[in-house]
Amino acid sequence: MTSTGPDQTGDLAGMRAGYEPPSWDVDTLPATPLAAFAGWLADAVAAAVAEPNAMVLGTADEHGRPSARTVLLKRIDGRGFVFFTNHRSHKGRELAANPQASLVFPWYAMGRQVVVAGSVELLPRSESDTYAVSRPRESQLAAWASRQSSVLPDRATLEASYADVAARYPEPEPVPVPDFWGGYLVRPRSVELWHGRPSRLHDRFRYRTAADRLARLDDAAAWVVERLAP
Repeated sequence: MTSTGPDQTGDLAGMRAGYEPPSWDVDTLPATPLAAFAGWLADAVAAAVAEPNAMVLGTADEHGRPSARTVLLKRIDGRGFVFFTNHRSHKGRELAANPQASLVFPWYAMGRQVVVAGSVELLPRSESDTYAVSRPRESQLAAWASRQSSVLPDRATLEASYADVAARYPEPEPVPVPDFWGGYLVRPRSVELWHGRPSRLHDRFRYRTAADRLARLDDAAAWVVERLAP
């Protein structure tokens, strides 16, 4: 991917990017969105894309007011995409009120993007706990120390809270998993692959479930693959 930057006045309208990727078509894509995503993720890892599992999570509250932030994908399997966070955070509260979400994997350096849309459910507690105890100890302590999305008077307050938690659970004592922290499973209804092409004639392909129903990502019979206009 090549780009022409803005002029000295910072003209954003003048920014352009050119793409020269290989061609794709419906009949050359994997039969399932799980295989397609896994292949593109492996390509991103091989290309040394920074944090290839970083994704923009879009949510909305009960009034439809949207918000977005970057989180990390921690697992993908036949059920869907998994990430972990504080249930009392802004995103956690929105997902409780409106359990729908979008995910965007912006692999700019490769001229690729994956967009996922679907419903969201809490991961079983046992799975959340298994992942939680595998995290670095510092991250486990931070889950207790940070009242995520709440207003802080200063940085010192956060650091003092962390110090208090660290003193409460000194090594080698295990850090318990907070009941307000855990995993979410995004179960897609659509998975879209975008690949930049010259002259803005990009390749866009969408896997969508028949009759807008939930389906396993590894069930080829449950998905329709179609090309979208760019």
